[in-house]
Amino acid sequence: MPQSKSRKIAILGYRSVGKSSLTIQFVEGQFVDSYDPTIDINGYILVYSVTSIKSFEVIKVIHGKLLDMVGKVQIPIMLVGNKKDLHMERVISYEEGKALAESWNAAFLESSAKENQTAVDVFRRIILEAEKIDGAASQGKSSCSVM
Repeated sequence: MPQSKSRKIAILGYRSVGKSSLTIQFVEGQFVDSYDPTIDINGYILVYSVTSIKSFEVIKVIHGKLLDMVGKVQIPIMLVGNKKDLHMERVISYEEGKALAESWNAAFLESSAKENQTAVDVFRRIILEAEKIDGAASQGKSSCSVM
């Protein structure tokens, strides 16, 4: 008997086009007439490589599409410049990344996933940003569940 494989599928589309309805129909076999359109995403981490001008330009496009799709003025966003360990290949300065994040009113960090520099900080920071927007930061408790 062949071993079953697990696959992860992303469903993308503009708001209110039926992404959740399609998923619920597949998973539960039913159509939900009234569905709360709130997306269960509390924060977004947008990552570019400090060694790639193209990735820096593309992340700007992704940010624009994210704002258009989500339709919220204030959403928690963390901009991450990754691969900061590759000093000799760097083409995007820290200042350029920080300025972009500030223009979006987003948090900013540089990281090196290879050397495990600030990886934990990235996730802690986005949780704090989400709590600020949700008004829960005053509770002083946070947890992280990466799926």
